[in-house]
Amino acid sequence: MDIVLLVVALLVIVAGSAVFTNGIEWIGEDLGLSEGAVGSVLAAIGTALPETALPFVAILTGRATGNEVGVGAILGGPFMLGTLGMCLLGASVLRFARSRRRPPVLQAEPSVIGQDLGYFSVAFALGILAGVWHVKAFRWVLAVALLAGYGFYVYRHFHQPGEAEIEKEASGAIQPLYFRRWLARVSDRAGAWAPKPPLWATIVQTLAGLAMIVGGARLFVTSIDTITASFHIPSLPFALLVAPVATELPELMNSVLWIRRRKDTLAAGNVTGAMVFQATFPMIIGLLGTSWRLSGVALAAALITLGASTMVWLVAKVRRTLTPLFLVPFGAVFVVYAVVVISTF
Repeated sequence: MDIVLLVVALLVIVAGSAVFTNGIEWIGEDLGLSEGAVGSVLAAIGTALPETALPFVAILTGRATGNEVGVGAILGGPFMLGTLGMCLLGASVLRFARSRRRPPVLQAEPSVIGQDLGYFSVAFALGILAGVWHVKAFRWVLAVALLAGYGFYVYRHFHQPGEAEIEKEASGAIQPLYFRRWLARVSDRAGAWAPKPPLWATIVQTLAGLAMIVGGARLFVTSIDTITASFHIPSLPFALLVAPVATELPELMNSVLWIRRRKDTLAAGNVTGAMVFQATFPMIIGLLGTSWRLSGVALAAALITLGASTMVWLVAKVRRTLTPLFLVPFGAVFVVYAVVVISTF
C-alpha cells in the first residue's frame, strides 16, 4: 500500500507541475511578456517548482527523516539532469536523426549551455564546499550570494546572444489552457468563448496546480518515511534516486518533444536552466533548513554531478557543439551509481 501511495504522489506531482506550468505561461501572456520570457523563464519556474516544494515540505513536515529526504531531493535533481538528462538529449537526437527529421548533432546555441553550466558548476561546487566545511556563517553568506547570483544570471540570460534563438524557438510553444479544454468538454458554449482564456481561469488553474504539487510532495514525504522505516532503507539515497522521477520528468519530456521539433536550444536550455535553478533555491533551502553535511553516497552523487556538468561545459565551450556519442554515456554513470547504491540497501 505504501508503494502505491508513493506512485500516486509522484503522479500527482507530475500532473500538478504540468497544470501549474501551463497556467503560469498564460499569466505571462496576459501580462504581455515576450514569448522568450514565457517559454524559457516562466516555464522553467513551473517545471522547477517541484524541486523546491519537495525539500521544503520534507524539511517542514518530514519528522525524523525530513532532513535526509530534503537533502536527497535537493541533490537528486541535478544528479539526474547532469547524467541521465544529458543521455536523453543525446539519445533523442540519435532517435529522430535516424528518421531523417533532423541532423545527428545537438544544434543548441553554445552561449546558452556555456552560461548555464558555467554558473551551475560554480554555485554547485560552493554548495559542496559548504557540505564538507561545516561553518554556519559560510552557509548564510553563500545563501545570500546564490540569491544575488541568480538575479544576475536572469539579467544576463536576456542579454546574451543565444536569447534571440530561444525567443524564436519558444514562439508557439505554449499549449492551450488545460482548464479551458476541460470546461469545453462539459459546456455547450465553448464555441462562443474568445480565443484567449480569461485571467480568472488561468489564476484558478495555476493555484490548483500549486495545491497539487504541495499535496503530492507531502504524500511523497509521508510515503518515503513509512517505506524506509518498514524496509530499513536509508532515507537519503532512496529519496535521491526516487524524487527526481517526479521532479525532473517535466523538463526531460519537454526537451524530448522540443528536440523532435528541432528546437535544440530550447531543449538543452530547459535542462541546463533547471540545473541553475536547482543550484540556487533548493540549495538555499538545504543550506539554511538542514544540517547540510555531505558524505558517503550524497557526496559521491554531488561530485559526479559537478564532474559531468563541467565536462559538458568544457566540450560545449571548446567544440561549440555536442554530439550524441558524447552525451549518451552519461546515462551509464547514473545506472552504475544507482546499482551500487541499491546493492548497499
